[in-house]
Amino acid sequence: MKFSEMTYTRPNAEEVKRVLASLTEKLKKAASYEEARDIFIDEENEKKVVMSMEELAMIRHSIDSRDEFYDEESKFWDGFGPELQEYSQAWTMALLESPFRADFEKEFGDLMFVNAEIALKAFSPEIIPELQKENELVNEYSKLIASAQIPFEDGVYTLSQLTPFKTDSNDERRLAAWKADGQWYKEHQDKLDSIYDQLTHLRDSMGKKLGYEGYTTLGYYRMGRNCYTKADVEKFREAVRKYLVPVADSIMREQAKRLGKSYPLSFADAALEFRSGNPRPCGTADDILAAGKKFYDELSPETSEFFRHMLDDEMMDLLSTEGKNAGGYCTGIPMYETPFIFANFNGTQGDVEVVTHEAGHAFEYWLNRKRIPLEYGWPSMEACEVHSMSMEFFAWPWAKYFFGKDEKKFLYSHLSGALTFIPYGTMVDHFQHIVYEKPDLTPAERHAEWKRLLGIYMPWMKLDGEIPFYSEGEGWQRQTHIYGSPFYYIDYCLAQTVALEFWAMIQKDKDDAWKHYMAYTLQGGSRTFTDLLKNADLVTPFDENCLKLVSETASKWLNEFDLTGIE
Repeated sequence: MKFSEMTYTRPNAEEVKRVLASLTEKLKKAASYEEARDIFIDEENEKKVVMSMEELAMIRHSIDSRDEFYDEESKFWDGFGPELQEYSQAWTMALLESPFRADFEKEFGDLMFVNAEIALKAFSPEIIPELQKENELVNEYSKLIASAQIPFEDGVYTLSQLTPFKTDSNDERRLAAWKADGQWYKEHQDKLDSIYDQLTHLRDSMGKKLGYEGYTTLGYYRMGRNCYTKADVEKFREAVRKYLVPVADSIMREQAKRLGKSYPLSFADAALEFRSGNPRPCGTADDILAAGKKFYDELSPETSEFFRHMLDDEMMDLLSTEGKNAGGYCTGIPMYETPFIFANFNGTQGDVEVVTHEAGHAFEYWLNRKRIPLEYGWPSMEACEVHSMSMEFFAWPWAKYFFGKDEKKFLYSHLSGALTFIPYGTMVDHFQHIVYEKPDLTPAERHAEWKRLLGIYMPWMKLDGEIPFYSEGEGWQRQTHIYGSPFYYIDYCLAQTVALEFWAMIQKDKDDAWKHYMAYTLQGGSRTFTDLLKNADLVTPFDENCLKLVSETASKWLNEFDLTGIE
């Protein structure tokens, strides 16, 4: 079925609650495992419908945030979602207390119970008002970002549409684009500060209501962290500073030399990797999709079937249009057993990475779309990002079809970008830990913390105030995850480290690397992140040697890569 043919119907809120409450009571009274299992499947099917309607509303609202119908539906889900958690929690408690728990674990594994216990720690009916307000504020932030109309040269652009100008090879034009972008944020900074200040105190209040020190512990539970702790993340951050920041710094020093710029680099100059321009895809959006089809057709039978479905059933909305939310994502519509990809093509290499990165997520869901329980369709967040980031590297042999004459530029840029990204992403996580440990920081103090961390994790950036917002140390406000998904961002860094493991394996034996990838991916969400890695014979990023070895291997490759003839 095509996406446009999928019917959305707002569920009757009271009827959904009644059904869930009834199923919960039936589970409590079940006299045998067979009876309990049938009730469990009924709850799965009910959840499948509700989740699908919520996803359809969310997708269509993000495609056009001006659509009045889906704007109202978004508001409905912002309110109904937290209310539903109370009924979901009651179901979870009944499942945990079931005398047939051992039978469920034998058939479906114990992770669903581990995750259920974590979910109980992340919710109480008393925080429903805060959850509803949180949804409102995050939606307000998203709509503000989507509403941007930025005058530049002879046109008016959204933030996403302005992005290609921010990597233009002409120094004056590129700088002007950065200033225009930064000026928009400066003009809306009071609103951005206000929204985040409210979110910070709201989340701190939720944590304290649930008996925690503040939001951090609750934030980890809400992220479903089930195999590592805050201490493990701190250890990873230390390894990033020790091994990766020096490598990333050397990459940026080489970039400054190529560009003929002084070090440290301005934000505008850091965005330009080559004097002749950053690698750009060849052809139109249709050409990129055609190259993607060739890649997936030739990579494996499984990827070929998957990508043909995505194309034939129109499960991708990729073009940047007015009123469309910023960013990109992949989600699943369980009723129709299909993933969906949302993105904003803008003529940069990021367009290709959508076809590889977001489709990496989608491929994992496609392989696990029939899993029971539904939650096993996706693993935890950091585990999900391994599928996507690693798929980007598997696409290297097909880079010429995506980039044409810019193939070599792309290969260098992609690997160097992976290495320089991890310090940035780790900084995002470090910043959020500071914010939620000190929720009463003023907006100005939060900006000062970000500026301080820039000096630690990204010493190659020049903070001179030339570019509004960015070079004043305030650029964290453009990172949507900080507002909408607190503590999410470290997942990208952990996953990028594993993806670099895959990259190193691909250099030796692509077919063998693909076997490890499939071994990892076919597990879906049935295991914890560290167990998924162990079962696929991969090293955990919490092992200091993991980051040390991938940094050294990738750095050596970059140093030996022939850029002759490329300015």
